[in-house]
Amino acid sequence: MKVLAFAASNSRQSINNALVKYATSRIEQAEVEILDLNDFEMPIYSIDREKEHGIPEQAQRFYDKVGGADAIVISFAEHNGSYTAAYKNIFDWVSRIDMKVYQNTPMLLLATSPGPGGAQSVLNTAVNSAPYFAADVKAHLSIPSFFDNFDLEKNTLVNDELTTSLESALKKLTN
Repeated sequence: MKVLAFAASNSRQSINNALVKYATSRIEQAEVEILDLNDFEMPIYSIDREKEHGIPEQAQRFYDKVGGADAIVISFAEHNGSYTAAYKNIFDWVSRIDMKVYQNTPMLLLATSPGPGGAQSVLNTAVNSAPYFAADVKAHLSIPSFFDNFDLEKNTLVNDELTTSLESALKKLTN
């Protein structure tokens, strides 16, 4: 099984990156590729840019990565209750190639934040809109109060209930 994973953030210190790496490390017998959104940085999408310059090569590369995956794991960072600008811009460009951005690939959607909300707003948005973009969402999970529930030194969840929920979500993704 080939799993494509990324944090929907361009922060080098992203807690969502830590979460997505931890989650994918729990998937047995899988080849995991972790993407860095910084490798897909493009001008801010506009129809004028698209008409003048076409779709950037980075958008096609991202689309091809999604198409080559058997499963996808995304952990969403939340900026002002919504997607990060980095993720939204990549998504906007890729959707111009094909509105079926996720190409019917099974997905696990995660989110975390330092606060008790656990980036639930952006996760809800992602879960609700994903089917319109050909995502097969198998499970989703928010991890609230990241620094209380995750040990960065040991790279592990320390909350047993959340660990059980993550293991259940991973089983739904891989079965």
